[in-house]
Amino acid sequence: MSKPSMSAQLRQLIQQQGLLRMPCVYDGITARLGQEAGFPALATSGNAVAASLLGVPDLGLLGLAENVQHAARLVNVLHVPLICDADTGYGGILNSVRTLREFEAAGVAGIYLEDQVFPKKCGQLPSDTAVESMADQCRKIEALAKAKVSSDFYLIARTDAKSVNGLDDAAQRGKQYLEAGADAVLVVGADTAEELERVAEVVRGPLMTVLHEHPPSGDLDDAFLRSVGCVIAIHSGVLRYAVVKKLREVLATMRQDGSTRALRHEMCNLEEYNKVLGIDDWLSLES
Repeated sequence: MSKPSMSAQLRQLIQQQGLLRMPCVYDGITARLGQEAGFPALATSGNAVAASLLGVPDLGLLGLAENVQHAARLVNVLHVPLICDADTGYGGILNSVRTLREFEAAGVAGIYLEDQVFPKKCGQLPSDTAVESMADQCRKIEALAKAKVSSDFYLIARTDAKSVNGLDDAAQRGKQYLEAGADAVLVVGADTAEELERVAEVVRGPLMTVLHEHPPSGDLDDAFLRSVGCVIAIHSGVLRYAVVKKLREVLATMRQDGSTRALRHEMCNLEEYNKVLGIDDWLSLES
């Protein structure tokens, strides 16, 4: 009997667990560490991928080829499903169809795709975010749902309309996107319990949410998230924020002391490092 695809495994996990809480990984090491920690599925953040690959902020500078090729490399070191941030689909309907098919061919389990006007920018920036019309985005989602090679491939429709049109419009968009063929909906900016309850009342279907590392969203527990129909909750910033803070401290201490003596208790050793990278598997294969 053949092993289920990663997309099928993701759907099985959602059906069995009701909610998947996962960190956003952005390179081979963070992907392996997320898997080692026991998370049954992982996600990527376009913000973190742009920072990791290009060292730039999330302002639409990351391209399709870079994003997909990077996703394929992560898939190659994982045995758990990976969902990926596909930004706006990198253009119109045909561009977005190609984007979906490229990610599906790369072996990821699903994508989330937003309704911002191309080129996009980070939805957490303190400014209004221009979005496509609801009708145009519904047509795009309908085309994407039909373009999937496998019906199991998980399509999440994200809307950034709250910042410009308010929560009610964003929730209505979520409802329409679900009816157009999305498997789940992400309403960016619906961060409080009350906002998520309002979205759930309107959408009446599977939700995805982004949990920030501060209140109010960061304090929402699994029981509440399940109660509003949330099936995927991603911590988009936890790894990149932790890495930036700790590396700044390490580098500042090394620069000041001219030595790493004060830092060694905070580091793993070479054996631990190589274990994360799966060296035993590679050496066994070589033998």
